[in-house]
Amino acid sequence: MASASSTSARSLFADSKMRLADRVQVNVNNISSLARQITRGSKSTEILMHSARNFAVQEQAMENSENNLKKLQALCDNLDQQHDSLLKSAQQLEEVKEQVCAMQR
Repeated sequence: MASASSTSARSLFADSKMRLADRVQVNVNNISSLARQITRGSKSTEILMHSARNFAVQEQAMENSENNLKKLQALCDNLDQQHDSLLKSAQQLEEVKEQVCAMQR
């Protein structure tokens, strides 16, 4: 009976040893998975920082574009005034020509 119980004890010990090895393997896999997640998490922070910088640059570009559009609008208004002035001058020139022709008759 002693040998049967020692065989049974060895079998239980071997089973326990196998289960312990399996658990250790699962824990190692979990730790490696956790390390990958931490690494990905740190990269996502870098990506977010990069995106925020790009957003700030785009915001500045939009402000510059808005300022340029305002300047272009002011130039268009100025050109409209000059155009109106040229039309008035051309009309006055025609009137002066008519007056000169009338004086020559």
